[in-house]
Formats: sequence, structure tokens, C-alpha cells
Amino acid sequence: MNKNSYSDSYKAAGVDVTAGYRAVDLMKQHVARTQTSGVVSGIGGFGGLFRPNFAGMQDPILVSGTDGVGTKLKIAFLMDKHDTIGIDCVAMCVNDVICCGAQPMFFLDYIATGKNVPEKIAQIVKGVAEGCVQGESAIVGGETAEMPGFYPEDEYDLAGFSVGIVDRTKMIDGSKLQAGDVLIGLPSSGVHSNGFSLVRKVFDLNQENVGKYVEELGMTLGEALLTPTKIYVKPMRQLMQAVEVKAVSHVTGGGFYENIPRMMNSGMTAKINLKAVPRLPIFDLIQKTGKIPEHDMYNTFNMGVGMVCAVAEKDAAKALETLKEAGQNAVAIGEVTQGEEGVILC
Repeated sequence: MNKNSYSDSYKAAGVDVTAGYRAVDLMKQHVARTQTSGVVSGIGGFGGLFRPNFAGMQDPILVSGTDGVGTKLKIAFLMDKHDTIGIDCVAMCVNDVICCGAQPMFFLDYIATGKNVPEKIAQIVKGVAEGCVQGESAIVGGETAEMPGFYPEDEYDLAGFSVGIVDRTKMIDGSKLQAGDVLIGLPSSGVHSNGFSLVRKVFDLNQENVGKYVEELGMTLGEALLTPTKIYVKPMRQLMQAVEVKAVSHVTGGGFYENIPRMMNSGMTAKINLKAVPRLPIFDLIQKTGKIPEHDMYNTFNMGVGMVCAVAEKDAAKALETLKEAGQNAVAIGEVTQGEEGVILC
């Protein structure tokens, strides 16, 4: 910190530059957890430097993904809990990057807030760091913007982006899909980070009801809704090393109807057996409370399946065993068929 860097005039306008320096000092311990051999520079410079490892690659391709957390942040505000929301931010990016077979390399975040409270910012970055550890990514930089008058003092927004790498010869693009291939669903941890505008409307959330214990959930409503998005990088990389993965879909906003067709080639349809879907209690509660039609549930939420991948029928048993060893209670939820529907739920 430059001891000469302060501005009483800027502080009077609502921006305390010294709070920014304090936040950086507090977050350094969390950022350090994520450092990998590719990191060239520490945080604090004008650009994050990273040396990618091209060993064994014939034609390396960079893959990028960016996203935020959306209105799930409102739950964090109500509960005044900020140390897990960063996991969601990382998850929404690295789970996209892994879909084409890429290894995430590094991550940057952006936090915009009405008032920079260093301890709160450090808690947010703590979650980002945990997500990066799970997602095998290094934090190489970020930005914290104090924006009084734009955001309320006790609120913030969080976004980030991931950059990964894959050899073109090993890219997963669905081109090898065939009728009869098995669709495997990896379980979600809950609502993840999508559909929270509908969730908040259904429950009319406030500080009182987020703290209400719900028997069928085994926890408070707020705890269930704030459960971090599952990060699939490590189990999917193990799976890709064990069998040929033909296509992958990250099930996010738009649920089954929008996301699963994105992994299908023209003339191919994903036929999903709904009885095989490991539906979580939180979705039953949302549907019952909001009187939401079944179609809308599967068109909004992940319903218990956060990622879907396709493998040949001969590889299905090995794929399921590999995922089990990786801590995923994955299940076969359907098959690839010929057709133009994209996805059929039956």
C-alpha cells in the first residue's frame, strides 16, 4: 500500500481508496491457495500473467467462459453470508469450459459494490478461491469497484471469467454422437445459480423465512437455497481419461429443455427417462409452493442433474464406475435417439 495514496474528497463522495487496499491485503491469503505452476504474476498488477503448458498438444485451443451469480446474491444479502457465493461464480464459468473438454487454467473476478467493506470483500474472494481450488484454476487478478449511488451500500454484484485450454484433437463437440449412446446425469447440489427470480417470487423471501427450518430439506430454507453450485471439473476430467465422452451439457438456466439440446447434433434427440432423474426435495418444495407446471420446472431448473454427458453404450458401465470413484452418484437418465426434437422428457 502506498501511504501517500488517499483522497479525503473522494472519500466524501463515497469512495474510500484505502478500503480497497485493505481488501486486497485481506484477500491475498485466499488467492495464494489457487496458485499453480503457470502463474507468472501475483495480484496487483495491471494484467494477470499466465504461462500455459502446451506439452503433448498438437493444436492447442483456448476456451473461455464468463458468467455471474444472478439474483442468488439476494439470498446472500438476506443471510449476511458471503463466503460461498464466489464458488457459484467460478462454477458457472468452469462448468461451461469443461463441456468441450478443456482444462480451466485461470480465473478473474469482478466485484462491484455500493460500499467497500474490506472484510466482506475478503469473504467473497474466499469463496472464489475455494471455487478455483475445486475447479483447478488460478486466480490471476480481478477488480473491486466501489460505486456509491449505483448500488445500495450493503449490496454488490459478482461476475467472473475463466480461460481454459484443449487440444483440438481432443475437443468434445458432439460430432461422434450416435443413436443408442447413453446419457449420464451428474447430480446437482441444489438449485445452483439459476432460476432465482422465480424462486424469490415463489417464497417471497425475507430475513424471517430464509431462517425457517424446513423438515423435508433438513435445513433452513436459506441454507438450502444458498448451497453452492457443484463444480464438475475434476470428475469430468477423470471421466474423459477413462472413456470417450462424446458430448456434454451444463444444465443451467433454461433447464433440460434449453441446455440438453445444445449438446445434440442435427438429427439427434436426447430421450430422458424422468423416473431416473435424481430429483431433489428443494424442487418439490418450489413446485408445490408456487404451483408451477411440470414443464416449467424442467424449463427453468436443473431438477437434480447439473451436468449431462453422452458415452457409447459399451462404455456406460465404466463411465458410471469412474464417476462413482470420483464421488459422483451419477445415473443413466436416457439415451440418444434419431429425431429433430432436441430433447424428449418421458
